[in-house]
Amino acid sequence: MSQLRVRPAGPADRATIDALHDREWGGPYVIGHDVRYDLRELPTLVAVDGAGGVCGALAWHLDDAGLEVVSVVADKPGSGVGTALLAGAAETARAQGADRLWLITSNDNLRALRFYQRRGLRIVAVDPGAVDRARLRKPSIPTIGADGIPLHDELRLELRLLPAGSDAPA
Repeated sequence: MSQLRVRPAGPADRATIDALHDREWGGPYVIGHDVRYDLRELPTLVAVDGAGGVCGALAWHLDDAGLEVVSVVADKPGSGVGTALLAGAAETARAQGADRLWLITSNDNLRALRFYQRRGLRIVAVDPGAVDRARLRKPSIPTIGADGIPLHDELRLELRLLPAGSDAPA
């Protein structure tokens, strides 16, 4: 997928984005840090392949804390889609005046932890029991996650952003 392009999602992308969210999250609703999000209501970036097809989506939320990546999904993990979307989110954050990009992941998601840390994000907090609380609101969240790891906690990761054009690492 050498010709990936990231752009804001448009109305024509909705069905593909919804299918990605259904596959990854079982629908449009996710709960993170005790907040319930409807992914259909969030600004979304899409990764588009050389043929013009949507191959990934990143839903985000901006507030005083920075740009929160609420969901990242790719049709084929390991194909560069997540990297492209994360770079697009950092660019969007800078354009919105944010100096921080952040997200949460669950304690079992070792693949995501590896992915995000290799791209400069740092673990800044652990919320013990956050997934247990989320499960009360969304019972479809499993109790056992990837690699047989019991699913209980959220880890918050962040990337400090420098203004566009700055050469120093954040």
